[in-house]
Amino acid sequence: MGRHGVIISNHVSYLDILYHTSSSFPSFVAKRSVAKLPLVGLISKCLGCVYVQRESKSPNFKGVSEGTTTNGDFLLPFKTGGFLATAPVLPVILSYHYQRFSPAWDSISGVRHVIFLLCQFVNYMEVTQLPTYYPSQQEKDDPKLYANNVRWLIASEGNLILSDIGLAEKRIYHAALNGNSSLPSN
Repeated sequence: MGRHGVIISNHVSYLDILYHTSSSFPSFVAKRSVAKLPLVGLISKCLGCVYVQRESKSPNFKGVSEGTTTNGDFLLPFKTGGFLATAPVLPVILSYHYQRFSPAWDSISGVRHVIFLLCQFVNYMEVTQLPTYYPSQQEKDDPKLYANNVRWLIASEGNLILSDIGLAEKRIYHAALNGNSSLPSN
C-alpha cells in the first residue's frame, strides 16, 4: 500500500528495457518472439515476462494488443492492462540525447541498429521520474480514463506530442520505407 504497482513509461528503444531492468527489476509485456532472442529471451523469462502474440495470419485471431516504439518525440496511447488493477503508477519519461545516431529503434533492422549504436560509443539517456500517480475513484472505475490521464501527464511533462498511430500504421510506414507498395496484412 502507498507504493506504485506499475511503472508507466514512453517506449523509444530496446534500451528502455535495459534501463528499467537495471533500476527496478520489473516484469514486462513483450511480443512472443522476444522469448527466442539470444540472451534477451533468457533474461525476459527470468523476469517473468508476459508474452503476447500481436500478429497472426488467421482471420479469427484474437490477440493481445501491444505497444510499439516511437522516435522519442511522440507518445502513443497506453494499453489499459497496467491500469486494470487500479493501483498507483509511477510515470517515467525516457529521452535520449545523441550526436549522430538515434537510439530510437525506428526503421532499420535490429542487428544493424545495435552495430550503429555501439559505434557511437557513448549514448545518453535522461530519466525523469514523476511523482507516484494515485487514481481517482472515477479513474479506478474507468481504466481507459486512467491510462489517458497518465498519458497526458507524461506528454505534458516530457514535451511529447500525443499521437494515435498504432502498430498497423507503423508496419505500413516500414513497408513504404522498404519500397514495398503492397500493404502488410494484419
